[in-house]
This record gives sequence, structure tokens and C-alpha cells, in this order.
Amino acid sequence: MTKKNILNLILVAVVFIFSVVMLNTIRQYSTFETNVGFLKFKQNVIGNKYWLLFFYAHIFSITICLLAGLTQFSNQFLKENQKLHKIIGRIYVYNILIINFPACLLLSIFSNGGIIGISGFLIQTFLWVYFTLFAVISIKKGNIEAHHKYMILSYAITVTAITFRIIKNLFYNEEVFTYQLFYGFNVWISMLLNILIASYIIIKKSRKNLSFKSNCVDENEKRNQ
Repeated sequence: MTKKNILNLILVAVVFIFSVVMLNTIRQYSTFETNVGFLKFKQNVIGNKYWLLFFYAHIFSITICLLAGLTQFSNQFLKENQKLHKIIGRIYVYNILIINFPACLLLSIFSNGGIIGISGFLIQTFLWVYFTLFAVISIKKGNIEAHHKYMILSYAITVTAITFRIIKNLFYNEEVFTYQLFYGFNVWISMLLNILIASYIIIKKSRKNLSFKSNCVDENEKRNQ
């Protein structure tokens, strides 16, 4: 097994484990009680039936996005399961555009973290839709390279749900930070960190593709001589 395969396996395992952990956390909301978990800190808005509806829609669908995205970046999976890849891809896209976009848009307006948190979540929501839409547009035009690039960026935004919680669990100290301030900055940090990692992966893949194409050209020139 190559170093690349090991790193990919570790990444998939981490996302899968945290998805399962999130699923276990989400389970507490299945009773639809409004005094559990995160809802304890949102008592000022749970009377808004639209906010509560979109909260449940987002909470119960985000894990589907996380798990669906995992299958989309394996070359072996794509080669062996092209039809399944398309079905899972549609589930991922429809989940974001139809369910999570309107849900996150409303939830962002009432976000914790003051103006820092609200602005961060709004930008994150629009970037999520932008990257996902352009991934779809790219594959419709037959531009596979651009499709991969935008899907990586889209999934980077999806995984901020995990990055946010990791940073919070590792660094939040109520004696050092106020909850609202830390929450607001954490929204931005988790988003920017994921985009930077995604950009690094995209650049690395692009360089590898250019190198491969260059080698192919050199080989063809040698054969023609």
C-alpha cells in the first residue's frame, strides 16, 4: 500500500468516525424536545417554527452529506461503480441545494457568535452552494477536472461541521474565551482551514496531472523520432 493510499484511508476513517459520532449526537434530537443539546442555548428562537423546522432539517441531513461525499473521491470506486457514483452524487447535490441551503441561510441569521459568526456562516453557506453548483455545471459540460476541483471545495465546506467541533473540543476554554467570541472566530477558522487544505489538494493534483501529460507528450515525441 502506497503512502497516498494510507493517507486517504486515514482521512476516510477520520471523517467516517466523526460522522458516526455526529450521528450519535444527533440522536438526542430525535425526541424533538426543545431543551436538549444545542437547543438549550437557543431558547430565544425555538419559538420560531421556521427556525426549528430548518434546524431539524439541517441536523438530520448533514450526516448524509458527510457520508455521501466519502464515496465520491475514490478512483477505484468511480471506475467500478459509475452508476452508483451518479446516484450518490445526486443525493449529495440535492441535499445541499434543496434542503441545506435554505436551512443554513435562515440558521445563519440567528447564529451564535454575533456579527462574526453570522457573517461567517452566511459566507460559508453561499460558498457551499457556489462550489456545488459549479461542480454540477462542470460535469454537464464534460469538464471532469473542474468537476473534481469544485467537488473537493464543496466537500471541504461540508466537513467544516467536523472541523468546527474538533477545534472547539481542543481549544475552547471558558476561562480564556467568551463562548460567543470563540464560536464566531471558530466559524471562520474552520472554514478557512478546510479551504486551504482543499486548495493544497487541488494544486497537488493539478501538478501531478500536468507532469503525467508532459511525460505522455515526451514519450510520443520519442516514438515519432
